[in-house]
Amino acid sequence: MTRRAVSPVFVGRGAELGTLDEAFEQARKQATSAVLVGGEAGVGKTRLTVRFAEQAAQDGAHVLIGGCVELSTEGLAYAPFTAVLRQLVRETSAGEVAALLPEGAARELARLLPEFGEPSSDEESDSARARLFELILTLLERLAERRPLILLIEDIHWADRSSRDLIAFLSRNLRTSPVLMVMTYRSDELHRTHPLRPVLAELVRVDGVIRLDLPRFTQDEVAAQMAGILGVAPEFARVDNVFERSGGIPLFVEALLEHVDDCSFPDSLHDLIIGSVERLPEETQRVLRTAAAGGIRVGQPLLALVSGLSDIDLENALRPAIAANVLQVADGGAYAFRHALIREAVHDELLPGEHARMHARYAEEIDRDRRLVPHGRAAIEIAHHWYSARDDLWALISAWEAAQKAAKSFAYTEQIQLLERVLTLWNKVPDAADRIGVDHITVLERASEAAHVSGDMERSMKFVRGALAELDERDAPERVAELLVRMANIKQQRGKPGALDDLRHAESLVPLPGDMRTLVLARLGSELMLSNQVVEGTAVTEEALCVARERGHEVQEADLLMNLALGHSISGDLETTFATNERALAIGTRLKSARVILRALGNNVDALDNLGRSEDAVALAIEGEKLARQYGRYRHQGVFIANNRAEALESLGRWDEVIELVDEAMKMGPSLRNRWHLLRVRADIAIARGEDDVAQNSLAEVGALAPLPTLWTQEWIYNTRLRLAWHLFRGEPLKALEVAEVALTNPPLSQKAMLGWRLLASIRLACDAAAPSDSARAAAVRARGDLLAAGMESDGPVSGAFRLIYEGEFDTAAAAWKRLGRPYARSKALLHAAGDAATSGDRDGACERLREAHPLAVSLRATPLVTQIEALARRVGNPLGESVRQAARDEQILLTPREVEVLRLVAAGRSNREIAAELFISAKTASVHVSNILPKLGVSSRGEAAAAAHRLSLLG
Repeated sequence: MTRRAVSPVFVGRGAELGTLDEAFEQARKQATSAVLVGGEAGVGKTRLTVRFAEQAAQDGAHVLIGGCVELSTEGLAYAPFTAVLRQLVRETSAGEVAALLPEGAARELARLLPEFGEPSSDEESDSARARLFELILTLLERLAERRPLILLIEDIHWADRSSRDLIAFLSRNLRTSPVLMVMTYRSDELHRTHPLRPVLAELVRVDGVIRLDLPRFTQDEVAAQMAGILGVAPEFARVDNVFERSGGIPLFVEALLEHVDDCSFPDSLHDLIIGSVERLPEETQRVLRTAAAGGIRVGQPLLALVSGLSDIDLENALRPAIAANVLQVADGGAYAFRHALIREAVHDELLPGEHARMHARYAEEIDRDRRLVPHGRAAIEIAHHWYSARDDLWALISAWEAAQKAAKSFAYTEQIQLLERVLTLWNKVPDAADRIGVDHITVLERASEAAHVSGDMERSMKFVRGALAELDERDAPERVAELLVRMANIKQQRGKPGALDDLRHAESLVPLPGDMRTLVLARLGSELMLSNQVVEGTAVTEEALCVARERGHEVQEADLLMNLALGHSISGDLETTFATNERALAIGTRLKSARVILRALGNNVDALDNLGRSEDAVALAIEGEKLARQYGRYRHQGVFIANNRAEALESLGRWDEVIELVDEAMKMGPSLRNRWHLLRVRADIAIARGEDDVAQNSLAEVGALAPLPTLWTQEWIYNTRLRLAWHLFRGEPLKALEVAEVALTNPPLSQKAMLGWRLLASIRLACDAAAPSDSARAAAVRARGDLLAAGMESDGPVSGAFRLIYEGEFDTAAAAWKRLGRPYARSKALLHAAGDAATSGDRDGACERLREAHPLAVSLRATPLVTQIEALARRVGNPLGESVRQAARDEQILLTPREVEVLRLVAAGRSNREIAAELFISAKTASVHVSNILPKLGVSSRGEAAAAAHRLSLLG
């Protein structure tokens, strides 16, 4: 009888393979993004996914494989993606991979793999990690343009935080390319606090993500597995026994069959797994224990050095383990345990002293020659081994070094873990500061910075407070000032009070010109402006600008110019705002600073919209977003520009595009304030369309429903205006009046004309709505509003139109909105003008205005406004006639601007995937647009739609 340790026959799993095949077929159509394969240890996850990958590769798919590596409590940063890059370079070359990316972008990949040259010197930590994520996304999309792609990532229960975040990012955003991500994890290891649990919860909520739980084998499947291993059909009694003892877990079936005598079955799972090892020669067992200390995979040269054996003696010792299939020969001359459970069982056999000695030997040998491990792993491997060896001194030194390496790879969460280890070991090493060359405060400062960049504001604040507690501002004023700036940033990010006080304190500590004072003044100036203290903020910023120019710091000069532009914008000087941003843009372009270029473009999108040039704003935003993708900065700065585009589109009444844009931007995991801005734009549309749940959820998240204090004038105005609109939508005019009263009691209204007059216009409408219920109270609110309005100026047509609304000049306002191309504002102004006409007895004039307003509201699907228009028409005794309703219906079936763009691409013969890529939307969204276009044109196919488009001259 021939016995094999592993069955050569693939047993069962037909349904699971079918699910994976179906998911891949859907991925080809951009309808799915990932499959999560969960199961107990030893249940056959790797066997299943490798089988699927082999079949897919035979069908023409490009399969990339990466695995997560367990290192103590933390995984190895970006391990699966480093493995994927290494595979790509091995298959082609670093040059060919770099050619798939924007010019110069591949240098960022050098942080993961040295074949890509020297890493970029651009170390803007706030966005560097996001750029790396976008670069990986771009690479996968470009590879998928050649042929369908499968990305297989094994053992994500061991994934480091950076890898988990990148996996979540890719799952949300790989929507327009034929890419399928398949990830495996041990479901039996996911205890309540396991870090993978929230990631899985997030992923399963993403459209197209499938969760596949791999069950144990049935008894028939165990019998088939045994037959494959034994070479003959086993006896029923033995099958029954093995099935009962193994529980249907394939790995345990294999281990049990190693026991020829049925009576010798072990009593525990550990004994079961270790049994095959214990039958090997003693020297083989010793070397296996040494190998287990090195991890699931160990290079031959490293193992020889640690074991103290010559190459020949090592091979002789390992040969029985390879024959027994305990160990396997892997690529690159390495040895790998057949299964992680086997390695864990062998490692558990190490005695305490042996455990410490083995890990110390690994640390010493890797430190002596770092080429013994793959590039980028030496520092973290050394730190892991010294920590496992319980050598406090070298554990501290190596953790500090590994933390610095992690920062260079943008693995900030792993950096925090290592720095926390340094802090934990600090008091155990008497001369810790001398050993690593920095003091305890510096470690706290680095930890606070890493936590801030990674978005963990609570931990960052903890480290900042710890550092401040150890510092005396009289002895180290600049260090304290820098920490106070970071504390202010944290408070601002968390929406907590006190940021301005911290910045003023920081400014007082650095009275003399210098880099630190310039840094503090730059941050203080912007905070003052956003808090509506524009005069002081401008003075502070101009002082910093002079110093920056004197020192030749051009990037800092550009940033400060944009801060000044913010002040001009808040002051209502929009033309100067635009011109100042253009000066910053010129500096950024000359210096090739992507961050400056994108910030300036994003700011001017807002300026153009406020100037009433919304179409120009949209065009500039599209240009900026394309550049953001090209620079690998879309997730951070591109989303900011997209938000400003959404505001311009909302002004133009292109609401479906706004909703689509907001949905796509949300998938990028935007910063908290970018998220809030997007939700506010979405809430405006939800209220206008009567989408109660969407509006309420959005308003609750941005804090608009509760009278919570907001520190920035702009956010206060937005939230107040949205609360007014919400109460009016719900038929609660007195509650809206109450909001107006509070807003006018101590208003932080800025001179930013568009924002201020827009809020006053909303207050005017709230007063008009509440007057029938409480005229005296409404009049008092109007009087307070008049006092405030008397001190405000309007700059540009947009703020001028809102001013007309506040002053009750509704017809003039409607004409202004028409010139600006803002249909919703125009329709509302016409409604109120009609109301005034009706009140004065001019029924014909009221009806004329309502006939103009109605189709505009219908075309926007602004149901509450449509209802108000129709109700007023009935009250004046002249319901909208059939001709008006037909005009409204005709208006409603017109294609939206986005649908025209989609139709143009359909007529050009583009597929949904190609349309999605061209318009930066998902293929599913493109499909929805096509589905909406067909019935509007009265056709049933894409070809007929293209013909109708040309026949009706819809494409211009």
